Amino acid sequence: MKKDIHPENYRPVVFKDMSNGDVFLSKSTCNSRETIEFEGETYPLVKLEISNTSHPFYTGKATLVDTAGRVDKFRNRYGNRNK
Repeated sequence: MKKDIHPENYRPVVFKDMSNGDVFLSKSTCNSRETIEFEGETYPLVKLEISNTSHPFYTGKATLVDTAGRVDKFRNRYGNRNK
């Protein structure tokens, strides 16, 4: 790795998903006043509202929008203007 390209506070940080309690370790420059014990070490803690373990797109709980139904609804309301 090249020297002096990362900020000085680039360090391991634990991120915690507050919606489901999942935690993971990554490197970051995020500031944090809280710490957490993770795998026998103490790390800074950054709390997240949502992560890949709770986001509907990644968990498969996403709902698909019926775009064809919307087009039909629009045409029924306003008619076919291409006459």
